[in-house]
Amino acid sequence: MKIVSYNLNGIRAAIKKGLLEWITTENPDIICIQETKAQPEDVDLADFEEAGYSGHWYSAVKKGYSGVLTLTKTEPERVETGMGIQLYDNEGRVIRTDFPGFTLLNCYFPSGTSGDARQAVKMEFLDDFYEWIRELKDTKSQLIIAGDYNIAHTPNDIHDPIRNKNTSGFKPEERAWMDKWFASGFTDPFRKLHPEKTEYSWWSYRAAARARNKGWRIDYISVSDNLASSIKGLRHANEAIHSDHCPVVLEVG
Repeated sequence: MKIVSYNLNGIRAAIKKGLLEWITTENPDIICIQETKAQPEDVDLADFEEAGYSGHWYSAVKKGYSGVLTLTKTEPERVETGMGIQLYDNEGRVIRTDFPGFTLLNCYFPSGTSGDARQAVKMEFLDDFYEWIRELKDTKSQLIIAGDYNIAHTPNDIHDPIRNKNTSGFKPEERAWMDKWFASGFTDPFRKLHPEKTEYSWWSYRAAARARNKGWRIDYISVSDNLASSIKGLRHANEAIHSDHCPVVLEVG
């Protein structure tokens, strides 16, 4: 099975840049899209449906903001939206799909780059998400959690760790949360396969950052430890340029 996680920073713009053609070539079984910035009625998914995908949306109340969409070739046994916490659910941040043998979460973690207030929301989200997942694991032990975590975990995951040591997305408390997350029963497939390798999933639009490969690895597909032996590959599809992020492609079997 091939699972893609991709923050599109606007699905309508990405479609115009050839998203469907890339998906058709890559041919994943499931695509987890973050930051759709759209409502279901805003986007015609007919071409995606023709390619074999059904779409499950969770959009923000505020139009043109946030939102997640899971496209899948196999119909889920169950679809659930949200975490049961209104602040995050109004922003369309989490959609859950259950399949035989595993549960998939498509997540868009908050960013704290706009100021202290949103950084505080981000930290609250991290704590609430951690506890919510801990409870979910009591009934759904085989989990794959894909999305834009908005955190670079280690110095190998960011182009300038010294200068950015106190920047939102690489703050010590955020990195400590990632330490706790991966110690709580989850595996980072990229680090399992490539302990020291440096690759990125997001680049600023400024200063030709992508062309110079000055990026951050903030998009992850975490796999519960009981599924870690099924990991076959994890790559960052840098050739796909529909967004300021690139797709993360996980293969399991």
